[in-house]
Amino acid sequence: MKYSISVLMSLVLVVGPLRAQQILTFKNAVKMGLENNVQLNQQKNQLISTKVNRTSAMLQMGPGVSANGNLGRTDGNSFNQQAGEVVNGQIDFITGGLSASMPVFNAFSQLNTYRQTEKLNEAQLNLVVRTTQDVIRNVAFQYLTCLLDQQLLKIDQQNLETQKTQLNQIKQQVDLGSKAEADLYNQEFQVRNAELLVVRSGNRLKNDKALLAQTLMIDPIVSFDLEEINWGVATQLDAITLENLNTAAMENRADLKQVANQERAAQLGYFARRGTYFPNLTAFAGLNSQYNYIHGMSNRSFEQQFRSDNRRINYGLSLSIPIYGGFAGRAQVTQQRVAFENARLTTKNTEVRVKSDVLIAYQNYQDAQASFTSAEAQLKAGELSYQMEKERYDLGISNIVQLTTAQQAYVRAQSDFASAQFTLMFQKLLINYATGTLQEEDIP
Repeated sequence: MKYSISVLMSLVLVVGPLRAQQILTFKNAVKMGLENNVQLNQQKNQLISTKVNRTSAMLQMGPGVSANGNLGRTDGNSFNQQAGEVVNGQIDFITGGLSASMPVFNAFSQLNTYRQTEKLNEAQLNLVVRTTQDVIRNVAFQYLTCLLDQQLLKIDQQNLETQKTQLNQIKQQVDLGSKAEADLYNQEFQVRNAELLVVRSGNRLKNDKALLAQTLMIDPIVSFDLEEINWGVATQLDAITLENLNTAAMENRADLKQVANQERAAQLGYFARRGTYFPNLTAFAGLNSQYNYIHGMSNRSFEQQFRSDNRRINYGLSLSIPIYGGFAGRAQVTQQRVAFENARLTTKNTEVRVKSDVLIAYQNYQDAQASFTSAEAQLKAGELSYQMEKERYDLGISNIVQLTTAQQAYVRAQSDFASAQFTLMFQKLLINYATGTLQEEDIP
């Protein structure tokens, strides 16, 4: 009995989450995309590397400390400082030391290197932000595409049911002799065509859901349903001018901040390389000691030798003046200056691209609004026209061709309206993407 209860509880724990995962909400899809996206995770890992580089460059401006030690034996002639003479024999020795050095002046080369790594870290952080927005945009597009496919499938299924119902009515009318037999054959073709459209819509939905599953890094074989969303008609942008959108984009676009930081980093790298033209002054200090054991002779103790007799302290300043190095330094400075000039060109190009993105997104949004309004009017007209044509056909005033044309126009109007609705939803997200303000919290 206990075993049965435990098995039942295990099944509940396993089946429960599976059922909960069958419905994929828009917000959960975006969250899964951000968690599983390979490129985004790689950029986050790279961000850790740039943080370590920044910390390393900062600490290199301080002193560097190292310890050293040796343990060995000398067999033969060697000078021993305890005996003050050349000793022929075996001598065991232990040496140890501690040394430190600190740059005093290097023409701010190390400081500029630290500032360069700081800017590179900021650039990588902005790249992570923009990659996050890329993932949100891609997941949103694929999710809305699947929702549109779902809606189009429903329209085709409803059309199929309508065609079947109409086929039954025409059969009865043909049997009564009130309709021509040609109308029956025409309607049977419309039913078969509607069935084909349902199959194609279903396959298109399955294919797009498989692409969404691939983007979210989930098993595409596992079946899941999409939650219907109802954002309503997107808010109007009449109060927002193109100039305001451009201003917001120039302030918020992470990719623009990225290239600006990269340009500044290249400039600081150029300054750091140029510092190699100047003398380099370094302070140093060292503490060393040694213990020797001469076989066959009396030796002073380890404590006396290592702590007192052989202890040495040295300190001072080291000056290095570059005179001639085969133009290696000049070549490195030139390469860094070229990298800076190229980074400056990239920044200018990105500024133009950002303004173009905003302009295109704004115009596409206006076009989507106009298309939605037109599709809405077309849907109302198509529905009214179909109803009137259906009544005319039932009264014998119209023929099957006119009815079929009106019905096809109504189905097409339904599809156009659904497409315009989801396009308008996505274009609103693209406005935020173009201005660089798109966030996970913006997803309803």
